[in-house]
Amino acid sequence: MNQSNNDNMNALKINNLDKVELDVSALDSIDEGLISRYYSADRLLPIMAATLKYIDRRIENGLMLPYFTDISLETWQHKIKALDIYITDKTEGRELNLEARGKDYATNILSYPSDLPVAIIDLVPTLPLGELIICHEVVVREAGEQDKPVAQHISHLLVHGMLHLLGFDHELGQAEQDEMEGFEIEILASLNLPNPYLPNT
Repeated sequence: MNQSNNDNMNALKINNLDKVELDVSALDSIDEGLISRYYSADRLLPIMAATLKYIDRRIENGLMLPYFTDISLETWQHKIKALDIYITDKTEGRELNLEARGKDYATNILSYPSDLPVAIIDLVPTLPLGELIICHEVVVREAGEQDKPVAQHISHLLVHGMLHLLGFDHELGQAEQDEMEGFEIEILASLNLPNPYLPNT
């Protein structure tokens, strides 16, 4: 990597919150207080920024992003990364999971990568990562089952979902699962959050 690219990467690390955009919306029946408590930009933007900062460091060491292999390093570095999050309930969550994955139950998070061609990304000011759909009722249930705070579980799911939007997939095999879980553990550790795959003690 040349000096110019190093300088750009350093600027990205310093101004990471300036390099991310987040739009959170919700099903009409979702309580606004719940959104402000768990899904405010103040809560989620630092997690988003930490995930991208970690990925940027890995890119410096040769990591390829499966869904962004055609994008130049310069484009990746300079574009503001945009993420959409939608909060839903179990009824709609079940419908969406059935439609997207053929599974007839509400799941914690669904990931919809932007899948935009490079020619379009070059023309727009932001680089859309895609959309994450979170079923809050499932998240609360899982957090209780795992004996961890809801906010902590949401942090893990946000990191997990973002990695899916970049093209990482733990369902492809054990090596891919180990890689993705390793990324999650390290990103959460940078936020002073525990390993999500160990029981809370």
